[in-house]
Amino acid sequence: MKIAIIPARGGSKRIPRKNIREFCGQPIMAYSIQAALKSGLFDTVMVSTDDAEIAEIAQEFGAQVPFKRSAKNSGDLASTAEVLAEVLEQYSLRGQEFEQVCCIYPAAPFVTAEKLTKGMSLLAEQANYVLPVVQYSYNPLRAVVIRDNYIHMQYPQFLGARSQDLEPIYHDCGQFYCAKTAAFLRDKTLIGEKTVPLIMPESEVQDIDTPEDWKAAESKFQRMSSQDG
Repeated sequence: MKIAIIPARGGSKRIPRKNIREFCGQPIMAYSIQAALKSGLFDTVMVSTDDAEIAEIAQEFGAQVPFKRSAKNSGDLASTAEVLAEVLEQYSLRGQEFEQVCCIYPAAPFVTAEKLTKGMSLLAEQANYVLPVVQYSYNPLRAVVIRDNYIHMQYPQFLGARSQDLEPIYHDCGQFYCAKTAAFLRDKTLIGEKTVPLIMPESEVQDIDTPEDWKAAESKFQRMSSQDG
């Protein structure tokens, strides 16, 4: 059995009520729920939350909210891995076990059923974990730092290197993770042994942590939607 878990707590300081704020016509969390349901991959699509309004909206869009998130895992310091472990434990106490788990972030409008299908297929074929990643647009090996008002190379060994000769470096898209449950419960991490990348185009990746990020994400999403249409 497979489960999609969308961790959506109520507290969000930089963008208040971020997880249910309207994004291009509907609450941003709805995109994650819809992608999971449309994929047809999961026996259960649930939202883990401590917030009554989020729970109500999640259920309106077809997700399950069978229990409330604990106070311990509702604060700023709770990790995603701790939230997922709690959810899996609660289902286990209710007699339900899942062989595979997919964590989908609530503010991830670029997640689609097709991307989830690719991720879960990779998980089944060759991995314990699957992580969507995107290449840095400018290689951080050429980074500089400022110390005592002077610029220094962070990695001086690459000062003379041509950018095209540097190994590509990637970062987490912040959209979703796939894992085999046994590996996750053993490692207590979402990037463990045998993690396979799912490479995403930069045009479909956007961190959403500030109001400026939000506007940029809406612009990208509208362009992507018009191309798909």
